[in-house]
This record gives sequence, structure tokens and C-alpha cells, in this order.
Amino acid sequence: INFAKPARDLDELLEKLGAQRLMPTGFGDDQDVDQYHTGFGEWKSQLYSRLGVDTAAAAGGGDDGPVKTDEQIKVETKQLRGSMKESLDDITTGQIPFQDTKLIKSHGSYQQDDRDLREERQKMGVENAFSFMIRVRLPGGYCTAEQWLAMDDICGKFANGTLKITTRQTWQVHGVLKRDVKETMRAMNKACMDTVAACGDVCRNVLCTSRPDVCSKALHEEILNYTYNIHDHCLPRSGAYHEIFLMQGDEMAEKTQIMGSTPVEEEPLYGLTYLPRKYKVAVAIPPSNDVDLFAHCAGFIAIIEGGKLQGFNVAVGGGLGFTHNNQKTHPRLADVIGFCKPSDAKYVCECILTVARDFGDRTGRKHARVKYTVEDYGAEWFKEQVEDRLGFKLEPAKPYKFEHRGDLHGWVKGTDGLWSCGLLVPIGRVKESSRTCLRKIAEELKGQGAFRMTCNQSVVLEGITEAKKAVVQKLLEEYKVMHNKETTVSGLRRNMVACVALPTCPLAFAEAERYLPTLVERLEAVTERCGISQEDIVIRMTGCPNSCGRPSMAEIGFIGKAPGTYNMYLGAD
Repeated sequence: INFAKPARDLDELLEKLGAQRLMPTGFGDDQDVDQYHTGFGEWKSQLYSRLGVDTAAAAGGGDDGPVKTDEQIKVETKQLRGSMKESLDDITTGQIPFQDTKLIKSHGSYQQDDRDLREERQKMGVENAFSFMIRVRLPGGYCTAEQWLAMDDICGKFANGTLKITTRQTWQVHGVLKRDVKETMRAMNKACMDTVAACGDVCRNVLCTSRPDVCSKALHEEILNYTYNIHDHCLPRSGAYHEIFLMQGDEMAEKTQIMGSTPVEEEPLYGLTYLPRKYKVAVAIPPSNDVDLFAHCAGFIAIIEGGKLQGFNVAVGGGLGFTHNNQKTHPRLADVIGFCKPSDAKYVCECILTVARDFGDRTGRKHARVKYTVEDYGAEWFKEQVEDRLGFKLEPAKPYKFEHRGDLHGWVKGTDGLWSCGLLVPIGRVKESSRTCLRKIAEELKGQGAFRMTCNQSVVLEGITEAKKAVVQKLLEEYKVMHNKETTVSGLRRNMVACVALPTCPLAFAEAERYLPTLVERLEAVTERCGISQEDIVIRMTGCPNSCGRPSMAEIGFIGKAPGTYNMYLGAD
């Protein structure tokens, strides 16, 4: 109803006034990977054909031809190198070429612009206010106190002064200018972090349950190590990231030349074309499903018996993204297809990946996720393909039970005698007083403590000694950081999740992060009146149907359709 409404209204008016229709009106879809360009390219060729005009002649001989597909770009850009090394150094513009905007995603970054300023800047005759979002690779959401301090420095020096904790258990920094992108990557690298595979058609950041109270500390660390093994095993191996962002100076140029002299560099898992679409993986530790395991391409459910890890149930084919008014796209929950030993998990993940690589739909990105391959061929067929590549059969799935998916709030003592404290970071935005508080806590915990990002956009402080517990508690109280049932105000507030959306996300149709806290505040008055204010009610909002905030799995979910307009979904669990 709202999509391209002004154009539809104009078309209808012209028809009523008696205008003769030359051909059907075309509508480019902003949810396409190149926004409206795909739809416009198809419509333009039909228009030229109807007019009887040669395409090249109509373009004055200067047409660059159709926009290249993602598959072409991946093949033709030397394992994701393209011209990024040069284009990021070009100070004449704040943006990079279209082809490089595709490639930089595989290196953990998206080119964006402030959409609130577009109209004003167009009137002034200047280009959009371009900047870059950079996402850190952080498997399991774990970082040291020193790394937290490094990220705090980075967001203050190069970004907009805030950190965004995402639903994929990591940070994003926003508002990085093109001239600072390389320096930002280098600063992360100095803190032993990078952005490899944080975005793009590869295996993304692998999630792991963050709650410290689901099992013993030793068992949790064992499962986290298997998470690292899965993640590292499926990483892309191209040297492009280091060549583009990290290498500088004459001595590094020589190393780059040596790397570039290899006759053929090809990814052992991904080949030249990588995957048809992104590949998301999660590891859950029952009874907690804080990672929303069934929303992932591949999921591993830890099976614990007698205090020991027996292995993992394997799930495939989940995903929540879709396109409005496109019935071929839809959310899907993953199917559990069997059980594997802990040491086999990384190989199972690899085989799921390669089946998706070989059988996924590369003709249309809207139908390219693993969930559609599972749905088109069937879960049993997919399982057989995985087993064929593994060389052995998966065992039957073992019993398990998920009982909750929320985060820890408050203090809990681990089996190692150290304390953990779960904090609430509203919508995952670390800013102002909460940023100051967490920085001071990180300074106190240097050399001993750690931070664990959660899939609900919050933080768990870990490894706190008895001596430091009182210091941390005092800081939380001083800066009024929400960390227990009393300070988190309500069940709605404890469980609200939103993507960034406007003004920087180019795909957003509507607000999310900037509006959901206001909506929750209004709803809190209703829940208080009804006597359910402390009930944990999951409420999520995203600005578009890509569903980064996983609203389809919320008890109350909102998906943006147009400014101020949302689809509302009720009752998921």
C-alpha cells in the first residue's frame, strides 16, 4: 500500500486524465542489493525496446551497461580486493565506487549516509553525508577489558562517540569518515581485533550463549572454545583484508608484492564466488536460547549429561529476512537433523556451508539463503548431502529443553569463585553516562576481567574478584547503569531489541532504535495498570524486513513498511 505511493498515485491520476499508457510502470525495490538499480535496469531495456531505440544510441554511447551482479563482482575482483585500496585514499569524495561498496561488506563495513540530511544537502548541491559503519569480528561475544578500552577510544576518536552492541554479539561503530576507515581498522588490529567476515557472503560472527549461570565455568569455556573452532575453521583465507587496511609503508609494500606473486589465490572453502548469501551460525547451551538458535542457517545445541559435554544437536535452515509483497520470501525456523560429537562440529558446519555454496540459488539473492535451499530440496535431502561430505552419518538428535531466552541481570557467582554481573544496555547503544561507567569498570578489570556481549544487545561483566565486586557495584550505582530487576524498570524494557534503522541504514523504511524506547515507555503505563509490569515480555522492532532485530521471534514484533507504518506480529516464543 505504501511502497512507492507517490509514484503510484501520479500514475493513477495520469491514467484518469486520459493519458495513453506506453508500458506498465516499473518499481525498483530498495531491498535489492543495489537498491532500485536492478528494477530500473530491467524496466529501461523494455522502454527502449518499446520505443524502438537502440540502447547504446539512447545512452549517447556512454552507457556503462547493466549493473554487475554480486556474483560477477566476486569473481572479477581478485578475491575481494577490487579498487578499495586506492578508492579509500581518494580524498575528492566521501564515498567509494559502487562495486567497492559491495566488496567492503566482506571486510566488515557498510557505506552509509545520514538520510536526515539528504534533502538539505541536495538543495545545497553537495554529495550526501557519507560515512562508514564498521563491525568487529567477536565470536562468542567475548572481549578483554583492554579490548573494551580500545573500542571506547576508537568510537571517540574516529566514530560518533557511541558503541552499538548488535544482536550478533559484537560491536558496531558508526559515522566513520572515509579518510579514517583504514586508521580505524589498524587501531582495532593493535588491540588484537579485526573485522574479517563480520559482513558479506561468508560465515559471519558465530554466536554462543552468554549467560554464565547455565552451566559450570569450565564447561562454558569448553563450549566457547568449540565456538571459536567453528568460527575459525570457516573463516575466509584471502589476504585482501590485510593488504587493503593494515599494510602501510615501504616494508609492507614489499610483503604485499610477495603475497601478490602467488599464481592463483583461491579460497579453500569459498572458491572464487564465495557463498550465495550470508551464513549465520549459533551455539546454544540449554536451558537458555538467548541466541535464538532456530533463526540461524546452522545451529548447534550443546547436549550436557552428568556435567559433561556429550556433543551437539545440529539444526539447519533458519532465517527471518523477507521482502514485503514477495510471497517467495518468508521467515523460517531451522530443522534439527541430528547429533554430532564436539570435535566434529566444525566439520559439520563446513559441510552445511559447502552444500549451501553448491546448491544455493545464485540467480536471485532474495532466494539465496540456506533456509530456501533446505525448503526447496527438503531437510532430509540436505542432511544426506551433509553426511555424504562428512563421510559418516549423524546420530539421532538427543533430548533437550529450552526454558528461557532473556539475559542475566544482576550478580551471580561462578563455580570458579569469580563474580559475573549482567547489565542492561537499552537498545545496545553505549553512550554518555553508560559509556563513562563501562570505561571506568574496564580500567578496574584490566588484567583479570572480561566483557561478554549478548544477543539481546546487552553486556555481561565476567571474572570479577570479591575485592573488585564492591568497586564495580559502586560505579554502577553512581552512573545509574541498569543491572538488576529494580533498576531495569520493567519486563518490556529488559527485553526490548531494535536495529539501528534510520538515519544511517540505507535499507530502513521506518524508525526502530530511535522510536522503540518511546513506545516501550508508553506501554509500561499499560502493563503497570494491568499488573504485569515485571513480566518478561519480548518486544522487538526493525526498520525493514531484513529483520536484524529478529522481530518475527518476539512476543510483540514490529517490521517497518514506510515512515510511521509497521507490520505488527504477536505471539512468537
